[in-house]
Amino acid sequence: MEAKRWVVAAVSLALVASVARCDPQVPCYFIFGDSLVDNGNNNYIVSLARANYPPYGIDFAGGPSGRFTNGLTTVDVIAQLLGFDDFIPPFAATSGDQLLGGANFASAAAGIRAETGQQLGGRIPFAGQVQNYQTAVQTLVSILGDQDTASDHLSRCIFSVGMGSNDYLNNYFMPAFYSTGSRYSPEQFADALVADYRRYLQVLYNYGARKVVMIGVGQVGCSPNELARYSPDGATCVGRIDGAIQMFNRRLVGLVDEFNALPGAHFTFINAYNIFADILANAASYGFTVTNAGCCGVGRNNGQVTCLPYQAPCANRDQHIFWDAFHPSEAANIIVGRRSYRAQSRNDVYPMDISTLASI
Repeated sequence: MEAKRWVVAAVSLALVASVARCDPQVPCYFIFGDSLVDNGNNNYIVSLARANYPPYGIDFAGGPSGRFTNGLTTVDVIAQLLGFDDFIPPFAATSGDQLLGGANFASAAAGIRAETGQQLGGRIPFAGQVQNYQTAVQTLVSILGDQDTASDHLSRCIFSVGMGSNDYLNNYFMPAFYSTGSRYSPEQFADALVADYRRYLQVLYNYGARKVVMIGVGQVGCSPNELARYSPDGATCVGRIDGAIQMFNRRLVGLVDEFNALPGAHFTFINAYNIFADILANAASYGFTVTNAGCCGVGRNNGQVTCLPYQAPCANRDQHIFWDAFHPSEAANIIVGRRSYRAQSRNDVYPMDISTLASI
């Protein structure tokens, strides 16, 4: 089994290396999301949702950067596979000509709803991320000289949006802080989220986004935090949480069809729930030995508190699916990123993977 893991790792590295030697497949990559893909934006705001301290980044070349994992995030992997020589920078640290290659607008604790994550302090919700993108577009128009040139540039870029996890983790299923769980049925909450999601996606489209990747919410009910809170044995995933998330994901598939009816639009859905379910179900074949606990953290399943500053993490990080209470390890992120870029199963994406989208 160990030999198989190294073969898979070697193939992954070879693929990344072979792509990185070429020019990028698209001129730019714009990223919207939460702590799963935040690479430093929250470093610049007052927030409890920050990861710019060890042991975060222990396996990242630059050390702690604000990424909520030990190494690469899924969008880092996707950027490599798209052929970018460098990772897409956080918008908070991006200016001028750098925007020609894209920016990462993601913010830890952010949700689709404005109030989501407010108990953690500062964060940039989806609406704020879209506003930052609108600002970036104005800069691009200035750099490129006119709106038509900027529109042509943006039409060839990849946009990825991964929102919704916090609307469940840090809103709907957190009754001590939020009333949404009592005010909405799971179906009503999914409808409300998608109505907001649709509105923000329309703004992105109006401001030039044409190749848009919508990343579904994964199996939040299987995260160490939710297992610690709700699972009787600390291993059985929390069905009522995952059931609610599947309602939301199904509506995202419908949004793909809606937007693909617009002129020039190429939207696609990444079934992160399906990909993650496969990793959990076949953990051993991927080299994972620990599926229900963080590599670092505090309490039951290492899931009640995220990694403490300078806490010593586990030694076998590549064998853990989860890095902390909520976030996958680099090893898991690499698998999800690769399957998002090039689908392994027809259930991974709808209607196409990112490599196909990039070639359009």
